[in-house]
Amino acid sequence: MSPNAHFPLAPAAPETEPTARRDAAPLWPFILLGVMLYASGLYVDARGGGFNAEVYEPYHSLEDVVALQPKTAGGEMAAQGKKVFQTYCQVCHQANGLGTAGQFPPLAGSDWVLAEQPTRIIRAVLNGFQGPLEVKGQSFGAAAMPPWKDMLKDDDLAAVLTYIRDNQEWGNKASAVTPEQVKAIRDKIKDRADPFTPQELLDLPLGQ
Repeated sequence: MSPNAHFPLAPAAPETEPTARRDAAPLWPFILLGVMLYASGLYVDARGGGFNAEVYEPYHSLEDVVALQPKTAGGEMAAQGKKVFQTYCQVCHQANGLGTAGQFPPLAGSDWVLAEQPTRIIRAVLNGFQGPLEVKGQSFGAAAMPPWKDMLKDDDLAAVLTYIRDNQEWGNKASAVTPEQVKAIRDKIKDRADPFTPQELLDLPLGQ
């Protein structure tokens, strides 16, 4: 066969236009990402302490930090008094002790609260208090407080009164109240059912 022989060329493939194809992305990476974000959120919620700089491991909240720190006797009483106040008193007298104008008198800076002897305020808390009075230049024509003698024990009443009288965040600074002081007043007025009026308490000799 001649080396110069020519063979027919194979026919060229027909030219085609390029086309784009869209394939659905797999779902598993998105599911995995969602699970990771959810787990991260749970971790931060459980251990972030509300992003409070005072909260650190192994504590998970500021309440944990406070509750688990070593306490002195005074610190335990303050914690007890704060709890009683938040449960029974705060709704009327407010967290800042300023009360509600025209309705509930302030405890912050009150002469009734900061009297040298706590005998008047002990009576008011035990049996309740009703009648017009003036506190820090504000008039409270129908001031009223329910009696707490049947709901709170002597140590609870002593703790909450101490918390109120010595709450320096409110600007108060007065002596502590002891359960023995509360019991002494409770015994003196055990036969009384009516609430006290401001004038009755003012007429009592201080310390009686």
